[in-house]
Amino acid sequence: MELWGDPAVTALIDSRGKLTNEQVQEKLHAEIERERSIGVQYWTLFNQSTGEFVGCGGFRSWAYTPDEPNFELGFHLVKRCWGNGLATEAALGILDYGWGKLQLSKVYAGHHPDNRASQRILEKLGFTLVQNVYYEPTGLMHRSYVRKRSEPTKLEAPLGAFGP
Repeated sequence: MELWGDPAVTALIDSRGKLTNEQVQEKLHAEIERERSIGVQYWTLFNQSTGEFVGCGGFRSWAYTPDEPNFELGFHLVKRCWGNGLATEAALGILDYGWGKLQLSKVYAGHHPDNRASQRILEKLGFTLVQNVYYEPTGLMHRSYVRKRSEPTKLEAPLGAFGP
C-alpha cells in the first residue's frame, strides 16, 4: 500500500489515482502471473543496508514473441526514497540481469510525460528516445526509449546490486 496506494506514486503510472487495497492486490497478482507466464515481473526491491521495502522494478513485455523477447524496464519507488539514487541503482541491476541472465539484445523503457526524474535516469543509462507511445493505464502519450546491449552507459552496474 505504501507504493501503489500512494497517489503521488500512482499519479505517474495509473490514472485511477490512489489505488484501493483490492486494486493493489490485483496489481501484485498480475506481477506474479507475469513471472509465471513469461519469466519476468517487477520484483520487490529492498534497501540492502536496512532491509526496508523501497519499491519494485523489473521487466514487462514489449511486443513479446518467443523468437525475440522484447522487454520494457521499469521501476516504482516509494515516495520516501525518491531522489536518493535508488531508482538508478535498481535500473542498473535490472539491466545487468537482462544483459546477463536473459541475454537480451535490447531493452525498452518509458516514462510519464511529467516524470523528469525518470527521463534523466534513462538518458544517463544510455537509452535513446524512439517515439511517444500511448500508455493505457494513464491515458497519456509516454516517451518511449530503447537501449541496445552494445551501447555505452555513463554508469557501471554494481554486479548483483539488485535482481531476483
